[in-house]
Amino acid sequence: MTSNDFMLNDSDTENDSDEELQEAFAKGLLKVGLNEEIEKIEKRYVNNVADLKAKLKEFELKLPWIETLDLITTVAPMAPDVALQIQQTAQRRKNLQENSKGNKLYDPTQDPVLNEFKRENLIHRQAQAAVIDGIKRLKDLNISTKRPDDYFAEMAKTDEHMQKVRKSLMSKQAEQARVEKVRQLREQKKISKRVQIDTKLKQAAEKKQMLEQLKRVRKGKSTDLDFLEDNKGKGGKGKDNKNKGNKKRMMKDKKFGFGGKKKGSKLNTRDSSNQMDGFNSSAKKTPYNFKSKSFNPKSKKKNQRPGKSKRKNTKR
Repeated sequence: MTSNDFMLNDSDTENDSDEELQEAFAKGLLKVGLNEEIEKIEKRYVNNVADLKAKLKEFELKLPWIETLDLITTVAPMAPDVALQIQQTAQRRKNLQENSKGNKLYDPTQDPVLNEFKRENLIHRQAQAAVIDGIKRLKDLNISTKRPDDYFAEMAKTDEHMQKVRKSLMSKQAEQARVEKVRQLREQKKISKRVQIDTKLKQAAEKKQMLEQLKRVRKGKSTDLDFLEDNKGKGGKGKDNKNKGNKKRMMKDKKFGFGGKKKGSKLNTRDSSNQMDGFNSSAKKTPYNFKSKSFNPKSKKKNQRPGKSKRKNTKR
């Protein structure tokens, strides 16, 4: 016998069992209730506040607050520098994501880095508010508090691991700053290039317009030459502005000189030797008195000291 024979026999037995059940159901031999549905009982949840409070009083420890130090406080206000840091981080993350491939719109609520920073800040502010309230209560109870100078919180990770994390964060921050600087330089380059192109186009348009007007004048279609005077006026204005901008240079030239020959500038020339202004001849000069060291001998002061003989007589 083969496997196909077994399969045929199995199917025959299944058909026979189904036929027997149908015949028994037709004769009324099958009893009702074999496939009866069970009713579903909905479970009701009752919020029995009185019983809950009674049960809470049974195992509640009536201890003073100093033994539990439990506090329920609100969140402390955010510091301005932290708020500014969060804003700068959000702007930096936005620029980084929008400038990347894909150009996706930035949603700060879906940013895991920014949300993690906000979550840590929220935990810090919650702890800060609890500490402020707790210290105030301890002072009201006349309990002194002191934090040791050498207090260090134990960390779950080693110092080596934290140094690696710090280096990684510093490298990421430096990379972000470099990317931001490159982006700004690229934008400035685009703007300067656009301005340069606009200037060249404007100059080309003005030149084309002037050449067209010049052609019309040459052909005799027009006798208006005002456009040449306008161009001269523009050039003159530029020169005036250039001279105005050199006031500092002019003042320095006036004070320190403005180039030219420096060596031998104090030598006499024909003109300087012929100038006799302010020259006093020897006849007009008064003789110099070497004793009084003055040019006016009449202004000589008499010596008030007595002579040698008089001084000897006074000593005797």
